Amino acid sequence: MKSASTHIARVLLALYFLLPGIMKFASWDMHVALMETHGMIMVPALLAIAGITQIGASICLLFNKQVVICALGLAAMVLLINLNLHDFWNVYEGVDTKHETQNFVKNMGIFAGLLLLAAINMGQTSSESEK
Repeated sequence: MKSASTHIARVLLALYFLLPGIMKFASWDMHVALMETHGMIMVPALLAIAGITQIGASICLLFNKQVVICALGLAAMVLLINLNLHDFWNVYEGVDTKHETQNFVKNMGIFAGLLLLAAINMGQTSSESEK
């Protein structure tokens, strides 16, 4: 049961990041505008890095490869996104504070799941994690 739950969690977390990673490129202008609204700098470069990271890490998680590195990398990215884009404590024109608070809290749950996934997989060889 533990193994099945871990695999399901890994796949669901991978899918959670895969579609948004793809959408960063499919809806480029929308994401640029959002990042600029929050006063971010180097927006095109950061957006491309975020999209590539999400897609690449998701694929690795789906194939159960480099799980610890990918989970910790995505966890770090979630924290950075939370602090820069879901900063509910700041007021921006056209940004719903309640929605940003909800996103912030939701992302902390995703962050916790990624930390657990990394912890469960630490010290395992690739053959052990594929069982």
